[in-house]
Amino acid sequence: MRMDLSREKISVFPLIFISSLACLSYEITLIRIFSISLWYHFAFMVISIAMLGIGASGALLAVFPRARDIRAVPLYGLLLALFIPFSYLLTNAVPFEPARLSWDGLQLLYLGLYCLVFSLPFFCFGLIIGTAYAAMTEQAGLVYASDLLGAGAGSLTVLLLLSLSGPEYPVFIIPLSICIVLWFTSKGAVRYGSLILLLVLAGVVAVNPRFMHPGISPYKPLELALKFPGAEHLGARYSAYSRVDLLKSPAVRFAPGLSLRYLEPLPEQVGLAIDAGELHAMTDERDENKLAFVRHLPSGLPYLLSRNEDALILEPKAGLSVLTARHYGAKNVFAVDSNPLVVKTVREYAHKLSSRIYEDKTETGLGRSWLKSQDKTFDVIDISLMGSVPGGSFGFAEDYRLTVEAFQTYLNHLKPDGFLSINIYLLPPPRTEFRLLTTLAKASEASGLQNISGHVAAIRSWGSLTMIVKKAPLSQDDIRKIKSFSEAMRFDLVYYPGILAGESNRYIKMPGNEHFEAFRLLLDQKTRERFISDYLFDIRPMYDDKPFFHYYLRLENVKEIYRVMGEKWQYFIEEGYLLPALFVQVAALSLALIILPVVLLRKTLPAKAVGMAPPVLCYFCLLGLAYLFVLLMLIQKMVLALEHPAYAASVVFASILISSGLGGFLSRRFEALRAPRMLLLLAGFIVLYCIALPLFINATSPFPLMYKIPLGFLTLMPLGFLMGLPFPLGMTLLGKTMPWIIPWAWAANAFFSVLAPILASMIALQTGFQAVILGGAALYVLGYLILRRKMGGQLIEA
Repeated sequence: MRMDLSREKISVFPLIFISSLACLSYEITLIRIFSISLWYHFAFMVISIAMLGIGASGALLAVFPRARDIRAVPLYGLLLALFIPFSYLLTNAVPFEPARLSWDGLQLLYLGLYCLVFSLPFFCFGLIIGTAYAAMTEQAGLVYASDLLGAGAGSLTVLLLLSLSGPEYPVFIIPLSICIVLWFTSKGAVRYGSLILLLVLAGVVAVNPRFMHPGISPYKPLELALKFPGAEHLGARYSAYSRVDLLKSPAVRFAPGLSLRYLEPLPEQVGLAIDAGELHAMTDERDENKLAFVRHLPSGLPYLLSRNEDALILEPKAGLSVLTARHYGAKNVFAVDSNPLVVKTVREYAHKLSSRIYEDKTETGLGRSWLKSQDKTFDVIDISLMGSVPGGSFGFAEDYRLTVEAFQTYLNHLKPDGFLSINIYLLPPPRTEFRLLTTLAKASEASGLQNISGHVAAIRSWGSLTMIVKKAPLSQDDIRKIKSFSEAMRFDLVYYPGILAGESNRYIKMPGNEHFEAFRLLLDQKTRERFISDYLFDIRPMYDDKPFFHYYLRLENVKEIYRVMGEKWQYFIEEGYLLPALFVQVAALSLALIILPVVLLRKTLPAKAVGMAPPVLCYFCLLGLAYLFVLLMLIQKMVLALEHPAYAASVVFASILISSGLGGFLSRRFEALRAPRMLLLLAGFIVLYCIALPLFINATSPFPLMYKIPLGFLTLMPLGFLMGLPFPLGMTLLGKTMPWIIPWAWAANAFFSVLAPILASMIALQTGFQAVILGGAALYVLGYLILRRKMGGQLIEA
């Protein structure tokens, strides 16, 4: 029996590795699926709640010792392989619609069902890891290393799978790896069960039945556009972080702010949808006469004023802004888009429309990073925040294109008489345009333009606003051309140096003249701060440390905002105010499940053991918070360096998790790595990275992405190595003195790992990323103090 048990223990390590790989891959795949089928922010919340399954498994293992039998681990692995596709298929059939939450109470029931179903795979994974820790306390470092190395490998594996096919395929491919490991390492019913499941999953992948495909919410722009008569879906393309659909539909008519004086039909346009939500349009260029509409767009204003030698278009998407620049005679048009799949798709289809969009001078990546690698300056830098369907961004989505540092980069790459042009939809109540002004003002002052009021002009159409900033002061000739263009096209003047109230709000009248007054007060240094502090929404400038440009809520004005938004909660859900409510619910449930073992086992536990439980649980709770605080904020920081969230997440996950696994493994061999003072060293390293990482990002931003990815990976490894030491240290100490509490400690760590993403986001929205990372350092210091003073006397000596 001892020999069999030894073999079973050895076989657990490959199963832990592959289970961890599968779980992290599934989690990232779910984020991609929900980004397409629902909305990204709901994917984040649902998965955060679903991770409660890991904590619940620890609570169960603490209450039922029989479940901690190492021989049950293969069965848990088989259930994990089964529940990954099962949970996806079941929730794919549930009619959950986030858009209906504000009026349909049944959606809350569906949301609860989502969370319950998605917790099943993570619950099984938690049983595997928790049982391994409980049964193999002396090998805690190996268990930890197998877990994190598997997770790190999963972050890379899923990126490859997602780049090869639609996101539904990894859901059925990932469990195959678990089945293969079980076939070689298990025996009896589990072994043959894994073979049957493997054959079923392989058959589903080969046949590709319709039930595999994620259902898209009927409220997303792609689905709405396809409901129009005569609409046609032309196909979908996938990358690791994006889905791009091509379609024809009467809903795809993209000419934002088109002058009401233009009465001719628009040329044919082909829709381009990104993740079924963001909708753009490619324009048919075969009939030159029909392209005259371009000269009736407000976005043409900077080209009327500039020399049109060199123009840079940032985020051109389907290419209307590039077409506009060329139509006005710009000689050299450069385009930089952050989504390579969009550029590839447009290039492949454009020849059918006789379009030359993206034929040359086109780059992919973050525009500000590309500019830092260039010495070139431009006559016009054009930024468009508009798609075919007006819409806002969710408040807790970072946007490094629109920070003070970004605008400084844009202004520094303008020629002496160059123009920065920004085009946005007007979405009431006004807030986007006002934050743009405050951010521009700070960036301009930092770039040496102290009196920005003499450099800015803005015009308004029926649904859009075009704002221009000239590096030199606007001349009288510039102002004459702006007024002439606006009068000819019946666009309303919003601001130019010296504008009078009677010159604005003439053609497309609004009830008040809010934009005129706001621009005048915000562009005046004497009245700007007063206007910002008195305004209903938060319109303060955003910086790289807090790049939540589209987050406008002010806590003290919630009641008034609720009234202004028509007394509907949908706006608050989109802005991120579901986060506090979610945090309270998850915290309450986590606390209840952490206390549950005490309630159920209070009669069987010795008083001394119960007395030691609080500091032990507190230590592991702090580790759960601290690890995720640092990990998640590193991802947010590296988005700027690696130019896309998918690359940042993959590099940070792989680097931190793999190096943490190595740290856990080597801590078994080197006694110095098991010293509590390593937590203080780790806290010091976190502070050091807070200072050094922005310098690293700034220094490497001009480098090609192929160099930045390995540099980022290697740079983060020392920190990840140290982050891998505290958890196995705690588990090893418990294994020597209090092995009964290990599943309970595992549960506490898991529950607070669930809370960490929500809490970190809430803190970052208010104070920025730096505060969250430093908070992680402080939590590790608290962990050290608990280890030394509360747990230390008994556990460390043991």
